Amino acid sequence: MIELEGVPELIDPVMVAAFEGWNDAGDAASTAVAHLDREWKGEVFAALDAEDYYDFQVNRPTVFMEAGVRKVTWPTTRLSVVRVGGDRPRDLVLVRGIEPSMRWRSFCNELLAFAHELGVEMVVILGALLGDTPHTRPVPVSGVTSDAELAQRMDLEETKYEGPTGIVGILQEACTHAGVPAVSLWAAVPHYVSQPPNPKAALALLNRLEDLIDLRIPQGELPEDARAWQTGVDQLAAEDSEVAEYVQTLEEARDTAELPEASGEAIAREFERYLRRRDGGAPGGPSAGPFGSGPPGGGRGRAPRPPRQDEADEADEEPPEE
Repeated sequence: MIELEGVPELIDPVMVAAFEGWNDAGDAASTAVAHLDREWKGEVFAALDAEDYYDFQVNRPTVFMEAGVRKVTWPTTRLSVVRVGGDRPRDLVLVRGIEPSMRWRSFCNELLAFAHELGVEMVVILGALLGDTPHTRPVPVSGVTSDAELAQRMDLEETKYEGPTGIVGILQEACTHAGVPAVSLWAAVPHYVSQPPNPKAALALLNRLEDLIDLRIPQGELPEDARAWQTGVDQLAAEDSEVAEYVQTLEEARDTAELPEASGEAIAREFERYLRRRDGGAPGGPSAGPFGSGPPGGGRGRAPRPPRQDEADEADEEPPEE
């Protein structure tokens, strides 16, 4: 049992997680969670023991000086809590770290134990993958789940993927075995410009998360960074005729695929988001701090305590191919 000190009773908490590494093309997912932590001034309340999960020859510690004292930062996964103010305040439990090198089942069990103790109602895991998508078009973001009822209720895709997976797929499957609703949001990053950062993909993930959990997320400098990123890629593509021709091919394929649907639902979602931001009608304004105004409790219900993952079947889960 994990004892949490200094963390108040949370309001309708949702856990949002992202992991650097294989599931984080362009650092889009980890950038999105870092943005939430920065904008809402998250307070770290726990960190997993790096010795248990990381190979330090793969993810090396860093040395730095602080007030003349030499210190070491170890690669790990940290948890923080932010309180989102507004008419309907709620809390987010942010999980940000590196894909573990070993003991993935124990890693997931530990995160689920935190989720249980905090009364987390749903887990949303952010990821990004490389795809045949042009940088000039909106970033495709797919929402997938293993729960058929959740897929129907939240307009998500019930994943049928079979093949190699990363920590995002394993954690989602662990949530399913534990009876905790879990969703993965995947952004498609252009494979021809895969190097980080990719603020446009990070912004797309946050917009999709905003729709999923019905919160207004402050965008900060991300829209400007996304525009600057696209301008930079435009300039690089213009200097190489082969790249420019390839981008045009991707644009034509994308536009042809989307033409029959007319993307009516996407237009409606964008219009609703515009109205929320203009009117400030949706919750999501930052409070005085991560545990600022707003009553404690708020209908908290504990999630089922997770079973030991080594008693469950091996899970293989990954986003569908774009």
